[in-house]
Amino acid sequence: MTQVFDADGVCHPATVLRVSPLTVTQVKSAEANGYASVQVATGEQKEHRVNKSQKGHLGAALKHVKEFRPRKNYEESVASFETGQTLDATVFAPGDMVVVAATSKGKGFQGVVKRHGFAGGPGSHGQKHSEREPGSIGQTGINRVLKGMRMAGRMGSDRITVKNLQVLQVEPNENLLLIKGAVPGRKGTLVEVRNV
Repeated sequence: MTQVFDADGVCHPATVLRVSPLTVTQVKSAEANGYASVQVATGEQKEHRVNKSQKGHLGAALKHVKEFRPRKNYEESVASFETGQTLDATVFAPGDMVVVAATSKGKGFQGVVKRHGFAGGPGSHGQKHSEREPGSIGQTGINRVLKGMRMAGRMGSDRITVKNLQVLQVEPNENLLLIKGAVPGRKGTLVEVRNV
């Protein structure tokens, strides 16, 4: 992350994303496929890791394939794409509102204080070794733990979607996208950015 000053001198927190060029591998229409969408692919990998049918469909040994369906009443926007077309950071413009989705950082097995924000036990009045304990997990008479009870467990590595983030700057020469605010994932995570 970094910070960016706008024309008025206001400082905004920003996340810098490197945009790898996307290749349009297929354009689906409602007449031929039953729905309209655009399939894109990016990232190179060794040819022996891709089977022949995928290589024939994609035209190269590409690694990540994703299909985007337009919002309702925007099916005509799909017709503007062509197979083999290359997309880069210039698809977005400063001021655009976008939706960002990625896999969040994995934090391993965590307790309830970090995972759910529990307060823990009191720090005095005879308490011993219970600063970060969850406390009671049941009731009298039910004799079981209810489903959905918040407990310690694996934290992170979930698909997180953040809506209504603003594009602050677009650097087409370096294929960089500066988005206002934080974006899920660690450094090097594959991030999906699409218009609202």
